Amino acid sequence: SVMYREGNLISGRLEALIQHMVPTADYYPDRAFLFAFLLTSRLFVKPHDLLGQILAFSEAQLKAKQAPAKERAHLLARLVQLLGEWSETFPYDFRDERVMSHVRDVAHRCVSVEGPVRQEVSLLLHNLLYRLKKLEQYEAFLHSIHTEATTTSIEALSQTEVSEVCGSAVSLAQQLTHIELERLSYIGPEEFVQAFAKESPALETSFKDMKQTRNLESYVSWFNRLSYFVATEVCKHIKSKKQRVRVVEFWVETARECFNIGNFNSLMAIIAGLNMSPVSRLKRTWSKVQCAKFSVLEHQMDPSCNFSSYRSTLKAAVWRSAAATDDSQRIVIPFFSLLVKDLYFLNEGCSNKVKQKKIPIADLWSLDIPRLPAEGRHACRIPISNLGDSTKIVLIKLLSQVALSLASFECEPPENHEKDRYKSLK
Repeated sequence: SVMYREGNLISGRLEALIQHMVPTADYYPDRAFLFAFLLTSRLFVKPHDLLGQILAFSEAQLKAKQAPAKERAHLLARLVQLLGEWSETFPYDFRDERVMSHVRDVAHRCVSVEGPVRQEVSLLLHNLLYRLKKLEQYEAFLHSIHTEATTTSIEALSQTEVSEVCGSAVSLAQQLTHIELERLSYIGPEEFVQAFAKESPALETSFKDMKQTRNLESYVSWFNRLSYFVATEVCKHIKSKKQRVRVVEFWVETARECFNIGNFNSLMAIIAGLNMSPVSRLKRTWSKVQCAKFSVLEHQMDPSCNFSSYRSTLKAAVWRSAAATDDSQRIVIPFFSLLVKDLYFLNEGCSNKVKQKKIPIADLWSLDIPRLPAEGRHACRIPISNLGDSTKIVLIKLLSQVALSLASFECEPPENHEKDRYKSLK
């Protein structure tokens, strides 16, 4: 019912793996298995049902052995540890009242045992409530800001240059990294599975009451917003080619600093913004830009050969991160859209195993999904002079797609092949 390869558990049937989750006096599941199973099992069983079965198996073992009070206390401590690791990695499961009902049941059992176990369950509940409160505050923040707020008027844009707000490309790269890490920290690993499961009709019964993937979608939207931010900052200078050149070079320098930090998502968003048609068509502007640095960055993120150059760079960054002793050198933020694409194809490759009711533990663990939200939860420790600047970047108004194109034509008049496009916009 379970399969091993070279001593490692790689897949198994649901019931057998649930039993593998149950702590005993001399066994506790390792963290790799815990994560992979808690992630993939939701394809077949809802979290509250899974927790209920784990507790039922645990209680059945105790009754069968007629365990003494000391052993029961030890097992309760193991269950509290399991709940702690579960709530640390998948805290959003505990927004479900049915899950919390099981947690309260465990907490009630702990009342009658020794002090240390009671303290552990108290700490568990405290940390869980703190995490869920932070989530509510973050969701309220996302609701209160209009991240897609756009305008059709250049006059409505901020007249303050981003270089004046942040001071330097290094500072702006740090601000962008702070935003990336914060948004990553709120993505539950299960959101990846849920996003793909929505597209699978075979799994609809398991996901009728699943959490919406708001945080995942919000993070994807941030990439698009940053690209439009870059393009807006360039094209709003309709009367000054010199200023446009200065802005382009500032963003190229910012992209280079993002690369140095390990923030590949912001790096790619900046490259995408500079390659948007309203910016890339500005030939007179680009003729004055020192393009050598930008060409190097484009080569690093070249999509040819399935992003082979980027993948090699990312692998080297992960190695650097693993060996780093300084927190600022530990940061690795991958190009998120490519990661989601990789996960999608991995999900497709697992489809046969899913149909056979086998949990593909090894396959889902291979992409190291937990590293992403965990990376964000380690608050950005790189030196940031003013975190308020990050909020300004998130709130700033941007030109709409049409307004951006019109501004571009104001910067440099349309060429012959662009005149029809220009007329249609006006």
